[in-house]
Amino acid sequence: MRSVRILAVPLLLLVVACSHAQPAPPPAAAENVSPPTPAPAPAPAPEPVATPVAPAPIFVSASVYFDYDSSDLTPATRDVLQVVFQQAQKQPDLDIRIEGTREYNLALGQRRADAARQYLVNLGLDGSRITTISYGKERPRALGDDEAGWKENRRDDLVPVSSESREVSQASR
Repeated sequence: MRSVRILAVPLLLLVVACSHAQPAPPPAAAENVSPPTPAPAPAPAPEPVATPVAPAPIFVSASVYFDYDSSDLTPATRDVLQVVFQQAQKQPDLDIRIEGTREYNLALGQRRADAARQYLVNLGLDGSRITTISYGKERPRALGDDEAGWKENRRDDLVPVSSESREVSQASR
């Protein structure tokens, strides 16, 4: 029995010794330890892509034509003026100058320009955006003393004018 006790004591010491936590191993002496690298920065958010916007239609000059010795608006003239009105509504920074020409009478050229202006005002365009002038024989489009030339010169030219240039020209008067 004594031999069992002798064997039991070392076994008991072995069990007790294994049940305790072991000390941490010493750090490696010669290793070059670098600090941990930071996580990579998140990728920047993609820049918003501009969605192309259709440009506003550009208001271009237009001409309307009249019958001989008349300032009455024809259906074709009204159609052109309707298009001019729609373009002018989309571009409030532009004004319209109606340049009347005449085939033989300066007053007739002015009546034609006034008729076109009044039609645009009746459609709803602000009358302060429209100026009229009659040039008479000063600016013919067609030269010649025949019906084709006279017909081409029985017209009003509708010209876009920036509001700023109109204000400058009125201030200089």
